[in-house]
Amino acid sequence: MFLLILGVALWWAAHLFKRIDPERRAAMGERGKGVFAVLLALSVALMVLGYRGADGPFWWGRSPALVGINNLLVLAAFYLFAADGMKTRVTAWVRHPQLTGFSLWAFAHLLVNGDLPSLVLFGGLLLWALVEIAVLNRATAWTPPAGPFPPRKEIMAAVGAVVVMLVVGLIHGWLGYPAFGG
Repeated sequence: MFLLILGVALWWAAHLFKRIDPERRAAMGERGKGVFAVLLALSVALMVLGYRGADGPFWWGRSPALVGINNLLVLAAFYLFAADGMKTRVTAWVRHPQLTGFSLWAFAHLLVNGDLPSLVLFGGLLLWALVEIAVLNRATAWTPPAGPFPPRKEIMAAVGAVVVMLVVGLIHGWLGYPAFGG
């Protein structure tokens, strides 16, 4: 459990450093990007190793209904990531599409994983995303994009989300975590 908590804490620290101490981050310049990329990769590795090796109380498990809700939320999360990259219409309504999508992804995983390691991992990441949204909202004003929002981009974002969902689902299955039932 220690590695898992350390990984989540390092994720938080690496992401929030720029917000907490912007002058120091700016002083690091381009070299700082590499440093933080390594820290984030290390945090992911610690979370994976920590999660796989952690145990704890188990409160609830998967059910067909929860798996279905999880999959819909994860699909919406993937769409929000794609929409942000393609600047689709939803970016005029959602200020932080990627962080909102990340929050949906983390919440969805809490629905189907009712154990302590999952609460630490997905709950910790959900809390980070919500804190990051709050910090960003306080730091800057927002002017929603005005468009145009070509239908082609909307379709590409939706199709891309479905393709990514299928690929991620297959990878989950190969790793022993069936995403589409089972």
